[in-house]
Amino acid sequence: MARKKKKQGTGTPTIENRRARYDYEIGETLEVGIVLTGSEVKSVRDGKVSLQEGYVRVNPRVPRLILVGVNIAEYQPAGPANHKPVHDRILLAHNREIDKFASAVEQKGATIVPLKMFFNDDGRIKLKIGVGVGRGQSDKRRAIGEREARRDIERAMARGRIGR
Repeated sequence: MARKKKKQGTGTPTIENRRARYDYEIGETLEVGIVLTGSEVKSVRDGKVSLQEGYVRVNPRVPRLILVGVNIAEYQPAGPANHKPVHDRILLAHNREIDKFASAVEQKGATIVPLKMFFNDDGRIKLKIGVGVGRGQSDKRRAIGEREARRDIERAMARGRIGR
């Protein structure tokens, strides 16, 4: 019997790390799996996740990516069998992808940051990570100026289309 297809928008949230896009110039990205317990999955389903303080560390001895500093709130109905909100979590990726990211992080000022946590079509939790190089204050100001200029142009074009 064929597997039933799930409808889009079934209440599964997408958690984004908007701060990472502001603080870092994001280069290469990768979609990885994440090892979670049952109560963590239920908290993610409720949308109680904070990616802002998180980063990804590469384990040099064993080729492995480790998610550090991400807060997944406790799931209240779990009671005493609950998880710790902030602890290291293992990410699932192929060795060649891990090696590629490890070599990118060796560059000065580069770090791997979590960008987005979401449910894929199979109902599994995925994490989008990216190699980011820290932006200075002037870079942040320039990015804001470019974004506002782009919005002004789009507004002007929209007014021109509507006015005709």
